[in-house]
Amino acid sequence: MVAQRELSEEEVDRVFHALATSTRRDILRRTIEREQSVSALASEYEMSFAAVQKHVAVLEAAELIIKRAEGRERLVRANPEMIARARILLARYEELWRARIARLDDLLAEDR
Repeated sequence: MVAQRELSEEEVDRVFHALATSTRRDILRRTIEREQSVSALASEYEMSFAAVQKHVAVLEAAELIIKRAEGRERLVRANPEMIARARILLARYEELWRARIARLDDLLAEDR
């Protein structure tokens, strides 16, 4: 198993930026299920092909998806390695907030 390094601050910013829009989260979900062409993805949204391409570019910059050429088509698939790294990051935030809530619960219980 390869040890995963922590995300840099720039990578964290790109991941959160990429996941901040519902369209990009939906594109990521669709590409987790199966590899798709950018054209097929674009047909699922009420926006221009160029707009979908921009969303794909943001996800690609965050390394959440991988795009490859096959003939004239551009195929997109989720990048499981980066998704796993993002999941680890989010789990750390969850642990942090759960600990803070637990401390707050303890303080409130003391006042009773």
